[in-house]
Amino acid sequence: MDASTTITLPAPAKLNLFLHITGRRNDGYHQLETLFQFLDVGDRLRFQPRSDQQIELLDDSGIATDDNLVMKAARLLKHYAEQHQQPVTGVSIGLQKLLPAGGGLGGGSSDAATTLLGLRHLWQLSISDTELRQLALSLGADVPIFIYGQAAFARGVGEQFFPASPACPWYLVAKPNDLHIATAELFQHPDLPRQTASIDFADWYFANSHNDFQQLVCQRYPEVAKLLSWLLEYAPARLTGTGACIFGSFATEAEARAAHAQLPANCSAFVARGLNQSPVIDALANAAGAS
Repeated sequence: MDASTTITLPAPAKLNLFLHITGRRNDGYHQLETLFQFLDVGDRLRFQPRSDQQIELLDDSGIATDDNLVMKAARLLKHYAEQHQQPVTGVSIGLQKLLPAGGGLGGGSSDAATTLLGLRHLWQLSISDTELRQLALSLGADVPIFIYGQAAFARGVGEQFFPASPACPWYLVAKPNDLHIATAELFQHPDLPRQTASIDFADWYFANSHNDFQQLVCQRYPEVAKLLSWLLEYAPARLTGTGACIFGSFATEAEARAAHAQLPANCSAFVARGLNQSPVIDALANAAGAS
């Protein structure tokens, strides 16, 4: 690959179309069942090789560099490459944040996954998708689905995938302004349901499932409860992940935008299309064809 090659890749949002907690392991991790679907909205990352061995992050998200999952992912993959005697260059990574932190859309996890995928391509590393997902899991439970790149039911801590092809409607995704939900606190809360019965994925549909975090989040954050009540007037709706974002499903873009036009004050929202393949897959294929 030409050392001057620069690539720009998307880091899409995800939705949990449902999220059940079916148990808790001895090590404290929760057993989950969920259905992941991607959105055609997300962050963007730009990877530019450097002449030295430094990894530089150009980021306007306000997250300290050492805590940013993009830097953690880049350093993790560089360490893997060095351990396996595969040469790498330095890289400058530009991160354009569009997704809210703490929203349940997987923004940081998606950024980390796109970093792993982008640097594997840039550095031309010999590491399989399975190995990359194993590395990704050390960064967070939601990172592997973005490596997997296909809509999927998931079990375990969210890392066991089963391909799925849910409908791809239009969504209105909304959240109260200036609200960040601390996921760790919710997982430890005594009122969180932890014994939801396992379901047969073949029998799943939206109405026979739910999000086990939703009632707790609505109790602790009344602004989420109020927004969800508003959105339910327009469409089937629920919390994604641990929040704070909620989503409503619409048959057409026009219907989603009509609801968006009635958005309550002190809230933000966007309209997006559901995708069963991550857009980063197509972007990497295009980059490979151009290199």
